[in-house]
Amino acid sequence: MLNTMRWFGPNDPTPLLALRQAGCVGVVTALHQLPVGAVWPVEEIQRRQQLVEADNAQSSPLHWAVVESLPVHEDIKKGLPTRAQYLENYKESLRNLAACGIRTVCYNFMPVLDWSRTNLSYEMPDGSRALRFVWQDFAVFDLCILQRSGAEADYEPTVAMAAREQFTSMSETAVAELTNTVLLGLPGSEEAFELSGFQALLNEYAAISADVLRENLYYFLREVGPVAEEVGVNLCIHPDDPPYPLLGLPRVVSTEADLQGLLAAYDSPANGLAFCTGSLGVRPDNDLPGIVQRFGSRIHFVHLRATKREENPRNFHEADHLTGDVDMYAVVKALVQEELRRAQSGNGNPELPMRPDHGHQMLDDLQKRTYPGYSAIGRLRGLAELRGLELGIRRALLEVKQYPPERHFADSSVSRFV
Repeated sequence: MLNTMRWFGPNDPTPLLALRQAGCVGVVTALHQLPVGAVWPVEEIQRRQQLVEADNAQSSPLHWAVVESLPVHEDIKKGLPTRAQYLENYKESLRNLAACGIRTVCYNFMPVLDWSRTNLSYEMPDGSRALRFVWQDFAVFDLCILQRSGAEADYEPTVAMAAREQFTSMSETAVAELTNTVLLGLPGSEEAFELSGFQALLNEYAAISADVLRENLYYFLREVGPVAEEVGVNLCIHPDDPPYPLLGLPRVVSTEADLQGLLAAYDSPANGLAFCTGSLGVRPDNDLPGIVQRFGSRIHFVHLRATKREENPRNFHEADHLTGDVDMYAVVKALVQEELRRAQSGNGNPELPMRPDHGHQMLDDLQKRTYPGYSAIGRLRGLAELRGLELGIRRALLEVKQYPPERHFADSSVSRFV
């Protein structure tokens, strides 16, 4: 697989050289400074490419491999008449990215919030810190802090009662911390939603059911899909995280059935998946290796991370990359087999861009400012483990004699061993 990491631009605490030292050859980034829905001009795309590629060509030979994300405007998700202009802007951005040679574009279709957690520094037994989601804590925010109308119906009576009791004993600092965590903005942004106006954003989805949101997603794909196909861009949708409804908002990219319907809605190689084992793996009914086997030709981007479900199945935390509830061996084996199938058939790019998604905050990074889930050392550990796992699988599948000893592992992507 093509080893990559996410980089949030010039303000990212992790420098590009650190990505290269970790073993990356590709960078996953986006123009976070531009408003959602605006056209990405060629000049801005090239400026970011210059940062990633030309300015680092000598010490850090990287390239911009994947856009994550080209955000979808809320008016498109809500199906408003104003979506027409935002759809045209999206198409123009795809054309501009293709003109600059960038052909893998990740996006999501989660209403209002992106990924959601209730704790950004959950202490693990070894002292490292992980991201965590606790259903009761989320109920505290929803029922007692936001006080969303009708929220009671979304929680089990025992959870709702426990949440109200928990709230009465929380300090002002604890309430503020939970609020800020839930309302955290898009990854790469240090701006959060304001509680005072958040309910109004939710109200705009009051009449939008899961079926309506799903049809709005399909409409989006049928509009932008032909442009992506025309210019050679592979669109890939990121699953919902967590993969179930929150705050009364529907989520429609959570299960294998959701993925199947989405791929059928615009049946083209340009309409594909960002296969995130962490998001999909929170649900025990998602067969991750099976999804790769059944939809492998439509996977354009891979996020590898493991989540660990807790006693309440809606509670989970980010585990080490090779532990947790994700059978990472089976997943990576299925992905390697998909790459080999592509190489043999000549259909599709044989190298899947992969990034170690999230990572524990550990070692020196415990004392540094980092984006939640995106500390350098935790991701380096994850990538190193995943590269070793992939190499072992490839060696087992392709036999030792195909390994070229003159190529040094530190200087090459694992995919170059075949």
